[in-house]
Amino acid sequence: MPSNVTFILGGAASGKSAFAEQLCLNTGKDKVYWATAQIFDAEMRDKVSRHLEQRGTGWATFEEPETAAQVLDPLTSAQICLMDCATMWLTNHLLAEHDLETAQDELMSAIGRCQADLVIVSNETGLGIVPENKLARRFREAQGRLNIALAAQADTVVQVTAGLPLVLKGAL
Repeated sequence: MPSNVTFILGGAASGKSAFAEQLCLNTGKDKVYWATAQIFDAEMRDKVSRHLEQRGTGWATFEEPETAAQVLDPLTSAQICLMDCATMWLTNHLLAEHDLETAQDELMSAIGRCQADLVIVSNETGLGIVPENKLARRFREAQGRLNIALAAQADTVVQVTAGLPLVLKGAL
């Protein structure tokens, strides 16, 4: 049986991760956390620590910055997986100079095969000004394309702003 996919979209520090975690906690399924961030500095280490504390115990955690199939393919229908977040996943591919279209296709394919329910968190980056440098503009465009693809494949799409959820597609 194919999984149920919920896509949580919002700005930075909007409450989207906390909202996504609560969705996972309320399912009664075994919880899996797919951490996509790489820790390169103290600021990111502190952010990861805050997320760990907020999430609490009872989660199987997989730290995988790039390869979706490695995390998603082994999951079963008895599990729910929180991918936090698609933005860091994309950043990892962009900075590694991978082909972003191929990486996105592989992610979407792995999502389609996954037997576990999925909750995917991503940043909405298209609401600000046009970035002044080429890399930032490339990232913003790639993030927009990824968000569109994730929303299209999701059963439910929720925008979180100031900790408040707004269902854009489907139902909670």
